[in-house]
Amino acid sequence: MPTNSCHPIAPHRKLRRPDWYVSCLMLDRALDAILRRVKLHRGYDIPYLAGYSRDGKTIYIDRHLPQTFTYRGKKVAVDRYLILHESVEKTLIDQLGLHYLHAHQIATRAEEAAVRADRISWRAYDHFMQQYVKKVGSEELKRVPRNLDLTPYRDEHDRDLLMRLQAAEDTNKASHTMNHRRRNAEAKSPR
Repeated sequence: MPTNSCHPIAPHRKLRRPDWYVSCLMLDRALDAILRRVKLHRGYDIPYLAGYSRDGKTIYIDRHLPQTFTYRGKKVAVDRYLILHESVEKTLIDQLGLHYLHAHQIATRAEEAAVRADRISWRAYDHFMQQYVKKVGSEELKRVPRNLDLTPYRDEHDRDLLMRLQAAEDTNKASHTMNHRRRNAEAKSPR
């Protein structure tokens, strides 16, 4: 879990405004709650920068995306915003049966609200992300998690990407099988 949570153990206090007011503090607390419920993994090649496992318990962020970007001379950690986006998107798809495109739009608005709540320009943040979406989109997929949810790529009808993901998964399986066989052979051979 990222260490820049606003209140890892502080109790909730009643706000001095009605609950329905938009509150940066409440948004931050909600984001912290999400961060405590999912695992983050940054060791894979993930199309569109981030994704989630089929069960929604793991959020994957592409290994090539820097963990921070500089805004007005300050380093800004990006993982929390992507985790929020992916968690909201996955929940809307699984719990409400929304189509990926609809869930993605709502998740993007939640991500934007969290970025703006931290007094970061959405335009600067989005510009940073778009640079890496383009780079990551054309890269060779070498490491893809076995349980990556492919719903977004199917719903986008991105057949080329689905084929590349399948090829990477097949390569990963073959490599895993070869490593497993090698370890078994080494264990059986006399020393």
